[in-house]
Amino acid sequence: MSKIKNAFKNGKAFIPFITCGDPDLGTTAAAVRAAVANGADLIELGIPFSDPTAEGPVIQEANIRALSGGIKTDMIFDLVRELRTDVSVPMVFMTYANVVFSYGAERFISACAAIGIDGLILPDIPFEEKGEFLPLCRQYGVYLISLIAPTSENRIGMIAKEAEGFIYLVSSLGVTGVRSEINTDLQSIVSIIRQHTDVPCAIGFGISTPGQAKKMADLSDGAIVGSAIIKLLARYGKDAPEHIGAYVKEMKDAIR
Repeated sequence: MSKIKNAFKNGKAFIPFITCGDPDLGTTAAAVRAAVANGADLIELGIPFSDPTAEGPVIQEANIRALSGGIKTDMIFDLVRELRTDVSVPMVFMTYANVVFSYGAERFISACAAIGIDGLILPDIPFEEKGEFLPLCRQYGVYLISLIAPTSENRIGMIAKEAEGFIYLVSSLGVTGVRSEINTDLQSIVSIIRQHTDVPCAIGFGISTPGQAKKMADLSDGAIVGSAIIKLLARYGKDAPEHIGAYVKEMKDAIR
């Protein structure tokens, strides 16, 4: 069983997103450990990028804070290496194609495999262009995670059929960020996904409350939360990990 599949084997998965290096890498490490200790099933680690096109203002600002602090990709690889001494849940990177290209695609993906990263999410790579990365990901045993959005329409089945690891189902149009309501007909999308694959599917974008997390997890295999966690980092800084731990526990309890 793949490590990512393990995240979904005991009921619904809760997946927090944390931008690496916001406000510093020590806080990132403490936040990851607090999230895992409180029930996080898989961790999505954001590698900061100067033009994060899928992100709303909250995560954009986290990227700026991290980059202003001098965060580099190699420092994040070192962070994961250190986390892997005691963190066993699956971890995936979320970043942008330019980060991978500028580092060197094979060098980047082979490093992911070496340090224990299980998957890679690249929101600016459309399904039709994944061939630039997929062979390398398969060669090194790193899943290239597919995204499906409300606009995917007649491509949903096609994307689902070839999906690996898990499917990231985008809940709403637009960028990441807390939303008061999620009104997309996600049930229909999940139904099409289920017809084409048994790869787990988790819903992200806009989820911030336990009620929303439960609703999304009831429809799918799990819930992904980013902006609400980044807000805690922005508010509490180095003291954020204990608040993140309490928040993750509340969210995980809601979807159990």
